[in-house]
Amino acid sequence: MKSLGFIIFISFLLFSLPFHTVAKEKHPHIPSHVLNISKDNTFPNSTEQQEILEAEDLTGELIYESEVPVVNPELIKMLNGSTIKPSPIAIGYRGEIFLGRWPLSYSSKESNINWEYQQINTNELNNQVGRQTEEISYLQQEEKTVNGGLTTKSKESEQIMRLILLEAQSHSKLPLSYKAVIGRGTEQPNKYAVPVDKVGQLKAFAPALNEKGEVAFGDVYIKLKGSKKMLEIKNVTRQNVGAWIPVQDHVSFSYELH
Repeated sequence: MKSLGFIIFISFLLFSLPFHTVAKEKHPHIPSHVLNISKDNTFPNSTEQQEILEAEDLTGELIYESEVPVVNPELIKMLNGSTIKPSPIAIGYRGEIFLGRWPLSYSSKESNINWEYQQINTNELNNQVGRQTEEISYLQQEEKTVNGGLTTKSKESEQIMRLILLEAQSHSKLPLSYKAVIGRGTEQPNKYAVPVDKVGQLKAFAPALNEKGEVAFGDVYIKLKGSKKMLEIKNVTRQNVGAWIPVQDHVSFSYELH
């Protein structure tokens, strides 16, 4: 015989799914059971806002004329620091400077948010022997750190993670970072009723963005021909990559009665 116990989900959970596809827009839909806790989080998360390096005149010229897109901030930084001044009278001079093999750019193919990426807390109230309805609310029991990262192994993983984060942040205003912390003692005022003879369980989850796409790699050369200089990229390859990027200061809730 099946147990007489039953589980009641809050009505908004019946109309929401833990995964949500992110359109290429700056304001993705946030489900009603996901709350912003930035003002209540006892741990001050530092936003991982990526520095946008501006290409200097020479670098901008080299990148603009390149047949392969280059957006890697580390490569741009190296090019900015390079001084190349071919002699205006260097007639017939030819040469190449090899700068190494670099991840050049990231192209996003699919973005999804899992609003229940990692469970971070459970609050429970047992009212089985109570005489009246009680209430339960969210209180973070322990500090929790939620880490993201690449889902596939790859060389130059730090640079690739940065490229992916830059692309993800360009299409979303959510506070995306590879590390999100929820501090102990963080709470929310929302109350959930626990009737007599029931046990109320309020679970909290940290959301994260799942990125899937393609990274282009290439051997980077500065080619000199007389007084002219250009950026040449050889042996271009592409690799499928994926990453999880937590959403800072947001918590998804699920309430059950047993």
